[in-house]
Amino acid sequence: MLSKSITKLVQYGMETGLVPECEKNYTINLLLDVFHEDEYVEPEECFSDVDLEETLNELLDEAVKRGLIEDSVVYRDLFDTRLMNCLMPRPAQVQKEFWDKYQNSPQEATDYFYKLSQDSNYIRRYRVKKDQKWKVDSPYGEIDITINLSKPEKDPKAIAAAKNAKASSYPKCLLCPENEGYAGRVNHPARQNHRIIPITINDTPWGFQYSPYVYYNEHCIVFNSKHTPMKIERNTFIKLFDFVKLFPHYFLGSNADLPIVGGSILSHDHFQGGHYTFAMAKAPIEKHVTIPGFEDVEAGIVKWPLSVLRIRHKDSARLVDLATHVLEVWRGYTDEAAFVFAETDGEPHNTITPIARKAGDMFELDLTLRNNITTEENPLGVYHPHAEYHHIKKENIGLIEVMGLAVLPARLKEELELLEEYILEECPICRGAGLLMHEGGWNVQVECADCSAHTVYVEYEDEDEKAEAERKVIHLWNIGKVITSERGE
Repeated sequence: MLSKSITKLVQYGMETGLVPECEKNYTINLLLDVFHEDEYVEPEECFSDVDLEETLNELLDEAVKRGLIEDSVVYRDLFDTRLMNCLMPRPAQVQKEFWDKYQNSPQEATDYFYKLSQDSNYIRRYRVKKDQKWKVDSPYGEIDITINLSKPEKDPKAIAAAKNAKASSYPKCLLCPENEGYAGRVNHPARQNHRIIPITINDTPWGFQYSPYVYYNEHCIVFNSKHTPMKIERNTFIKLFDFVKLFPHYFLGSNADLPIVGGSILSHDHFQGGHYTFAMAKAPIEKHVTIPGFEDVEAGIVKWPLSVLRIRHKDSARLVDLATHVLEVWRGYTDEAAFVFAETDGEPHNTITPIARKAGDMFELDLTLRNNITTEENPLGVYHPHAEYHHIKKENIGLIEVMGLAVLPARLKEELELLEEYILEECPICRGAGLLMHEGGWNVQVECADCSAHTVYVEYEDEDEKAEAERKVIHLWNIGKVITSERGE
């Protein structure tokens, strides 16, 4: 059984281009070593179009059977990453292939790297497919919404193990370059199948990689090679445009540099980008403005739910100068009537979330004005979701939300499915509102508030039966099985 599963995985590697034909035996031997197995029997069966998820599950089940790992999602993820590492080209090979393809076009290079990140199972395609995604019309265009299901829930055993695990400062965080090839532990994901492309922006070494939890197409992360805190400053705008010049088909944006409005890891300087057009980028200018000293720069207020200034010019240096000016003015801006304060008790509140892109022969920079002030009434932020919306999402609004993608927690999937069961259609007789009516704590029916048409009642004895009875009468109501108030019915 093990030989068969190993053969399938190696065949997958050759089909995807991860494993050259000449490295077949070498890869088989690496996998045998992971399983502490000395014997291998070539299966008579030939395999093609290998299903990676199925094959990895076979190998993980075998590892559990042999006592190599515990049967939990955390330990299985650590082990299958180790397995995939046996198929992976070395970092230098990946970098050479990337830059060779870059000579033809930047898009050819990113196409190769994105496919590699998926084929290697660093981006787990089968989990990402589970994410629920849809678009919603709004006054500001089509807003993207997703329920993120690609991050697996940790099981209680793994949580307990993580709690008891020895504290480690290596790697310092999830964005550090030391993650490349790291085997992981119960409180840190394995990254043996992870590859990084070194790039230079603003004359300093940075890294380019993809997010394992792709919230949108080709969701990439660009990070400082040094573990240094995020800061929005003049150099930030230079770095954004340096990247966009390298990869003009990608946008790149930065989270803000203050707590609450940051929305991401603030301890490590990084940006997020990708090959996707968000609703924000499509939003029009609703009011053009001229900024003294920058009359040559096209500028305007964007029709968007946040305060956004869009600036455009063929010369990115002009945008860097203007963005720096706007940042400096905004950091010191106070308008008490609008409840905007630059600082309170020495704590700064104003910063910017910038997003850079290339549009034809023009460079564009969206400057989103952010403020992180809190009050007793809104302790999680005045300009963030208020308490009445925390059942949907409590988490702060970061770069991705600013651009028009709402990433909602996984729990909402079950909650929405449950809600669907309880939604009442209009009355099939008069289009009035249906009401769930309980009587005496032992039966329930749905009744129209206007014409009194109703379903039959369904009895119940306990809470479980009550919930089932509610679902039954709601179903009857929604399919039109109602009794009118007319005589004889």
